[in-house]
Amino acid sequence: MSATDSRITRRFAQLKAEGRGGLVTFITAGDPDPEVSAKILQGLPAAGADLIEIGMPFSDPMADGPAIQAASLRALKSGMSLAKTIALVRGFRASDSDTPIILMGYYNPIYIYGVDRFLADAKAAGVDGLIIVDLPPEEDVELCLPALKADIAFIRLATPTTDDKRLPTVLSNTSGFVYYVSFTGVTGTKSIDSQHVGQAVERLRRHTDLPIAVGFGIRTPEQAQAIASIADAAVVGSALVQVIESNIDEAGRALPGLVDAALGFVAALAGGVRNARSAA
Repeated sequence: MSATDSRITRRFAQLKAEGRGGLVTFITAGDPDPEVSAKILQGLPAAGADLIEIGMPFSDPMADGPAIQAASLRALKSGMSLAKTIALVRGFRASDSDTPIILMGYYNPIYIYGVDRFLADAKAAGVDGLIIVDLPPEEDVELCLPALKADIAFIRLATPTTDDKRLPTVLSNTSGFVYYVSFTGVTGTKSIDSQHVGQAVERLRRHTDLPIAVGFGIRTPEQAQAIASIADAAVVGSALVQVIESNIDEAGRALPGLVDAALGFVAALAGGVRNARSAA
């Protein structure tokens, strides 16, 4: 499956044909435990997630806010590993061959796993793309170029501080879509400004034909609706992770209603996203 005929490309083409923006949801693999995490993952497409980002648990997630840091630690405590994260995707693919899956995280676990082995295993499991937040374009030889050679999209982050001079470098080997970070700082700590985002998306479109997804700070169906009317997709991570966190007990175990609460929240977000273009 080439980059021009990937699940990501097909999904964004489908969204365009439907005349709407998409919903990208983020969960951390193994949070709060591998079994419950797998149930949430399996239910995301039916709840309305168009693309899914899965966080690879890491002990030092420096770009993430408190909610995702805590999720990473819960997952590691429950025994999650990079190999088990790949196995989680493989299990998902047994019943879903269409929904794009993007692994998001940091380079260190991949480096330890072995780049060639990681790319081969990820591709075989059904991973479509990677977002590696601590690898700048200057380090493309480490993972980006090998990933592209393996037909795995390498999705880059653009931020409010990525100026017109820097953008061509950031976009040079980007594929799949561009992830615009709506504000500087860590995830889950501020709210989104849709007017600012609209201006930023317009600027990005002058530099790339790739779809643009916007994340950081989207917490409600109304915010998701506003962003999906501007960009090609709205990304929700910390708010969903916080729903998971609010449905575990003091020992970190899932309460009975956790899966339904998480998927119900996603369904509400999806309702907002699907109303975005008609509302606009």
